[in-house]
Amino acid sequence: MKQLACNFLFVNIILLIVSCSNNNHAATNSPAINKKGITKINWGNTDGKDVFLYTLTNAKGDELKISNYGGTINAWSMPDRKGNKSSVIIGLDSLKNYLQNPPYFGALIGRYGNRIGGAKFSLDGKEYHLAANNGKNSLHGGLKGFDKVVWDASIINDSTPALILNYTSKDGEEGYPGNLKVAVKYSLSDDDELIIEYNAETDKATPVNLTNHSYFNLTGDVGNTILDHILMIKASFYTPVDSTLIPTGEIKSVTGTPFDFTKPKRTGSDINNVKGGYDHNFVLNKKDSSLQIVATLSDSLSGRKMEVFTTEPGLQFYTGNFLDGKFGVTGKPLKFRTALCLETQHFPDSPNKPKFPSTILKPGEKYHTVTKYKISLL
Repeated sequence: MKQLACNFLFVNIILLIVSCSNNNHAATNSPAINKKGITKINWGNTDGKDVFLYTLTNAKGDELKISNYGGTINAWSMPDRKGNKSSVIIGLDSLKNYLQNPPYFGALIGRYGNRIGGAKFSLDGKEYHLAANNGKNSLHGGLKGFDKVVWDASIINDSTPALILNYTSKDGEEGYPGNLKVAVKYSLSDDDELIIEYNAETDKATPVNLTNHSYFNLTGDVGNTILDHILMIKASFYTPVDSTLIPTGEIKSVTGTPFDFTKPKRTGSDINNVKGGYDHNFVLNKKDSSLQIVATLSDSLSGRKMEVFTTEPGLQFYTGNFLDGKFGVTGKPLKFRTALCLETQHFPDSPNKPKFPSTILKPGEKYHTVTKYKISLL
């Protein structure tokens, strides 16, 4: 009996050892769990500089991908109401595709976001000429704006994962005066807030208007248009434009027009009454430059809602009117109105419109603006 008991005990010990060994082996080969923080991979090389793709992961496992090429937000992924994870920001799958000059997908825009009429402006008695890269106008910083340069990146991996991008735009670059030192911080909170902080200093007076040009589709599927997204913008006025999308200088009430988003409505409700679709600056109902909620966007299909906060006085609402299927995501072409932009900003063509809020940064001054996009479920 003692011998049988010993044999039984020996067999059970062996089985226990085998079981533990199998469990350890399974744990080693199981998929890695996303941990809060930042990782990076090499994404290629351009202009003789290395390009990386950084992934910021929050405590929920939601991810924000950013490249130091153009400060580009490549993806922002989180679950929809059914738990299916997808990106609400449109991005391309390789540096090679971004080098084919897509229409500013996710890009960091500067030195001047939006348009400057006639590709010129006067400052302190001198006329400056810019690249006319949008008809006769200058758009988003010129031929090689901030969206097409390789930024220096540094990782902040603390309670809120963050990436800081630095770039010095030299005096005369793209026709702008002054050496402009720019630092932009992207961070991702555990509450699914994408926070962008813009900072700049100059040694000569110069126009500065920094923004991010992310294209959103809250369904997470570019097979769907954005015409059924519900939008609210806290703006009682907007700036009408001419045929080349340059503001006329007028600040007009949205009341009784297709530009009235003071109450939530479908983005497609009145879009056919706007020639070419929406690509307009909205004058936000703000009395100061504190960080305030200025817009909400929601989608019933995915159950996602996005709130937009900013310190800026304006918001450019753009409905992807120029998307033509040339570029695609996960095998699906980006077609007409399959994404939209909500770009926080100072007003377009402000250097030529004295009545608009000034965009001139002077030596000794510090440019500082903050924008926050917050995603939640309805």
